[in-house]
Amino acid sequence: MPLHQLSLSLQFGRYADAAAHRAVLPRHKVTRWIRHALTTDAEITVRIVGAEEGQQLNRDFRKKDYATNVLTFDYTQEPVVTADLVLCAPVIEREAREQNKTLEEHYAHMLVHGALHAQGWDHETSAADADEMEAYETDIMKELGFADPYAK
Repeated sequence: MPLHQLSLSLQFGRYADAAAHRAVLPRHKVTRWIRHALTTDAEITVRIVGAEEGQQLNRDFRKKDYATNVLTFDYTQEPVVTADLVLCAPVIEREAREQNKTLEEHYAHMLVHGALHAQGWDHETSAADADEMEAYETDIMKELGFADPYAK
């Protein structure tokens, strides 16, 4: 299956350890990971932020007062997917450690996860939807050479 076109803007906020996260996220890898999750062409901005910005965005847009791993702001799905993916570096780093994953592996998973949300996938609507989305994420991650992100 041919990969779809992706116009990517990759941004890094100001936060502690930003250089370490930037090193794990070269543009070519971020592009590859997201393109594998696309079923259509897309224009996506990825912004890596610190805990303060992540918490503020989650509070302002989802009314949840904590920093979360990935926020997806999807604007259009047709004819081109347009979205912003905001990943909170400290949360991603903590979760990677807790799940015994590399930082790269967890970032790849969260970018795939966010790209699926941008295309209308939702795991909060029902258990069946969650199972279907997790299975698709697992297939994409395996295609990218990573282990099942949901394996315990």
